[in-house]
Amino acid sequence: MENALGDYLRARREQVRPEDVGIRSIGPRRVPGLRREEVAMLAGISSEYYLRLEQGRDRNPSAQVLDALADVLRLDADARNYLLGLSQPVRRRSQAEQAPESIVELMNGWPNNPAYVQNKYTDVLAVNPLCEALSPNYRVGVNLLTAVLLDPRERELRRDWEDLSEEGVAALRSELGPNVDDPRLKELVGELSVRSERFRQLWARHEVRPRRGRLSRLTHPEVGELDLRSDKLTIGATDNVTLVVFHAVPGSRDEESLALLGSLIAAPRPTRVEQRPE
Repeated sequence: MENALGDYLRARREQVRPEDVGIRSIGPRRVPGLRREEVAMLAGISSEYYLRLEQGRDRNPSAQVLDALADVLRLDADARNYLLGLSQPVRRRSQAEQAPESIVELMNGWPNNPAYVQNKYTDVLAVNPLCEALSPNYRVGVNLLTAVLLDPRERELRRDWEDLSEEGVAALRSELGPNVDDPRLKELVGELSVRSERFRQLWARHEVRPRRGRLSRLTHPEVGELDLRSDKLTIGATDNVTLVVFHAVPGSRDEESLALLGSLIAAPRPTRVEQRPE
């Protein structure tokens, strides 16, 4: 945790095959991927300097050095941006987030669109009734990444559980960037590292992936198979608080199933969006 830049460089170095960067491998190699001196040579820096980076003795390399390392390590745009972010000053964690009242009102007006609000740790801050009907874990105060990894009901609900868990762990690492001293991060990573073998394996990969919309493939206990698209919209003037909105393709069987789910939860009194109390 204390050497995020070095840990990331080492993890990505081990994933690059020598032949991928034009190095002929003769005989057995004692380490997976590239050696430190090979990375340094290809990036045009000294082996001693690269060693200092991996060991955390130098945590402020120039953007030019990081760009060169990103090229050697074959990082895509998301991973490159993450690497650059690791050398930036640590941002302090903000106070406990609230779902803005205007967003709550907006969600309350969507009877046909499941929606929820989460912070960068995937804690649910607000949720509308149709979203609550999708999963018992769409509830204020639930940490969705913890639920996906540890709650057997999520494994049964989600036909795409393998992809979802992989994306969730990569998104957590991507959003947190250099905030290695964030107490909430330490708590969450520590808990999941102890309780989830799946999390330990994925966290060790150091993969990064910003949160994006996706297709969720569900097997709902009341309406059967249900495929929903989602959009994830960052709310302005917040610390990466996100509004997540689901919808079915118009005219599809999924739209009919979603409408059926809505009718099952319909009540005579006006619906209200649950939100985190102050």
